[in-house]
Amino acid sequence: MTSGVISTPHFLASQAGAEVMREGGNAVDAALVADAVLCVVYPHMTSIGGDLFAMVWPAGAGEPLGYEGAGRSGSLATMDALRERGHSVMPPHGVLTVTVPGTVEAWGRLLETYGTVGMGRVVAPAVALARDGFLVTDGLSRHLHDHFEWLMADPDAQRLLPPLMPGMLLRNPDLARSLELIGRYGVNVFYRSELGAAIASAITRRGGLVTAVDLATHRGRWSSPVAAPYRGLTVFEMPPPTQGLLALALLTRLEQLDPTTLRPGPALARELYRLRDVAYPLRDRYISDPDFVEVPVEPFLDPQAAGVGKGEAIPEGDTIYLCAADEHGNVVSLIQSVANSFGSGVIAEGTGILLQNRGVYFSLDPAHVNRLEPRKRTMHTLIPALAARAGEDRPWAAFGSMGADGQPQIQAQVFLNLADAGLDPAGAVAAPRVRVVPGGGELWVEADYPGAADLQRSGLPVKLLPPRSTSMGHAAALVVDGPGQWRAGADPRSDGSVEFA
Repeated sequence: MTSGVISTPHFLASQAGAEVMREGGNAVDAALVADAVLCVVYPHMTSIGGDLFAMVWPAGAGEPLGYEGAGRSGSLATMDALRERGHSVMPPHGVLTVTVPGTVEAWGRLLETYGTVGMGRVVAPAVALARDGFLVTDGLSRHLHDHFEWLMADPDAQRLLPPLMPGMLLRNPDLARSLELIGRYGVNVFYRSELGAAIASAITRRGGLVTAVDLATHRGRWSSPVAAPYRGLTVFEMPPPTQGLLALALLTRLEQLDPTTLRPGPALARELYRLRDVAYPLRDRYISDPDFVEVPVEPFLDPQAAGVGKGEAIPEGDTIYLCAADEHGNVVSLIQSVANSFGSGVIAEGTGILLQNRGVYFSLDPAHVNRLEPRKRTMHTLIPALAARAGEDRPWAAFGSMGADGQPQIQAQVFLNLADAGLDPAGAVAAPRVRVVPGGGELWVEADYPGAADLQRSGLPVKLLPPRSTSMGHAAALVVDGPGQWRAGADPRSDGSVEFA
């Protein structure tokens, strides 16, 4: 038996992750088991047809290592191809937004490098839930109803994602079979065999831009996280093509302020509102696939540097974030997504696999750094994070959140709650939050945020949201207090839980 802790946005995933540790598995095993379950029970936010980024701090290592499970655009994906189909900007969903899914390959690489169980054990709880069904939560029911009209355009989405009420049973036997195949034959069945053929065929029939060769040649990659100091701590983020540099840009600039202004309240809200126009334009100017363009680090980590403009209004997304730790000293920070709610809305016939719409983040402006090009990874909003105490070669905290464009702001507030406000992880992720909307403009404020009434009178364009609004993301965090000692929190805005093994 391995002792450990895991926090995820759905209690069934947390329970499954803790169970594999009780059987002797480690934190990486637990994270992958939990993620597979989330691909079943949270179809509005994630799928094996999506992308995954993870940071692992292996036991005994002096620093973390990242894995970029990001798929590329199709080899047919050109701006001309979109314009010929009548688009001047990327469509919000549909087959033209589909990029190669990176999740399953990432599972394989993480498992073979750090895991202790087989792929069959990883997917077993997810197979059972997809085959036998699970009870729909309030949040999933709301999403199924809100997105009913456009989802019904796809025959398998109509069949597998009906607008159910809370407490009703949702099953996906096709997905159960696909997961069983992955468990039996490994990642190759997804990219280079039966499932890959089905996915490629579904895309081709709909006039999409991803081919069977694109799937067969997919490879994720290991990478070194980018890091920045913050008041006696070191914060680690994923490098481009993610917006991890933007998250560090916010913290680098917040570090210049008096710590008393960094607790939840009007002063911090005003500063985040100001920094939206300072830091986000840097992302929109520089961040894309580093295989296509050089991405400088210096402007993000220079507190005097500022971007030009207000930053782009990019689509809102739905995502899962989870973190896990074990008695051996392994810590995992993992994030996975289908981009926007229910991704592309395309389910490959007979597989139950919902395909992501990550391509929606590409630009059709030929002068844009993140312009659409064949076999390119788009700028990614997904940013798992880790932190260590300066001078120590072991992890102190793991944290992250869903929230697309808002992830850096949400993540910064969770981190400040841990590092400056001294909150425990549960309090850090539950605390009321603020957020500047994509593209700037309104400042969203949860109604129970300290000083919310003062902010309404401040002259800022404040919009009050209900307490624990899902627009503020689903965060999670854990803190390592010592060998075999952890504290963790799951966001009450989600259906999540913290489970100890």
